[in-house]
Amino acid sequence: MRVLVVTNMSPDRASPSRGVFVRDQVAALRRAGVDVELFSFAGGRWNYPRAVPRIRRIIRRQRFDLVHAHYGLAGWCASLAGARPLIVTFHGTDVRHPTVGRLSRRLVRRVELVAGASRALFAPEAQRPGLPSRRGASAVLPCGADLERFRPAPRAEARRRLDLDPDGRYLLFPAASFRPEKRHDRAREVARLAGAELLTGGAIEPDRMADWVNAVSAVLVPSENEGFGLAAVEALACDVPVLSTPVGVAPALLGGIEGCLAERFDAQRWAQLARDHLNAPDTRVAGRRRAAWFSAELMAERVLVAYREVLGS
Repeated sequence: MRVLVVTNMSPDRASPSRGVFVRDQVAALRRAGVDVELFSFAGGRWNYPRAVPRIRRIIRRQRFDLVHAHYGLAGWCASLAGARPLIVTFHGTDVRHPTVGRLSRRLVRRVELVAGASRALFAPEAQRPGLPSRRGASAVLPCGADLERFRPAPRAEARRRLDLDPDGRYLLFPAASFRPEKRHDRAREVARLAGAELLTGGAIEPDRMADWVNAVSAVLVPSENEGFGLAAVEALACDVPVLSTPVGVAPALLGGIEGCLAERFDAQRWAQLARDHLNAPDTRVAGRRRAAWFSAELMAERVLVAYREVLGS
């Protein structure tokens, strides 16, 4: 099977981890025996019309069994380039954004399979509609976490590698602070109430992120919405506690794990639980087995089943 994967989530100096979950899925599909070519381009209003002829040239020069686009606008580029059959995985912002969301919902009628990174994306949230579900042509296809990259490591060793204070009180906000839907302001409030320093992701290299996770007492995911919630899976894979709003897969992922929560944001309650973790020598939770539910390998198997069903139909 030969597949072209198209995405506009390309890394750059400011966001080196952008789209790493797509690249992880591509790697897992290749390990499963799929011949995958990846076409990645930078987002931005002027880059989308330029991407269309580039994709058209690729699919005219080479034979692909199907095209799989990640993110709604990348899906539009692939569709306008004539990609068929076309699968599009929507990842969250492309559904919830007031403008891009409308475009994503219109795209649903033009593709062979509409996929959400989580079931939550097919439902309304915060008075914004979700993706339309097409009978027999809808699926939930997360990307999944690389469990080889994210695994438990002693906190002291991680802090030494990062040149952090071995006795510091650290919490991690794993997203870029400039993304409003991630609610960096909420994470700052929790850190202030808990008497901790807040470390912030966004500019962290993918290969270093596991060290940052293992170096902290807890990971904070106070988002307004999440298409999936990969950062929570990656933290659990390191057995590090996660405090999250009930977005994306967080309720199923974190439910029943002592030391974690998936609840509406309450600064005082979150800060109290964060203090408990901060005051412990090296708090860990029983998370890795749960994180394995959403490994990149298992999620790639789901994608491969979807590929076969689309080609079979």
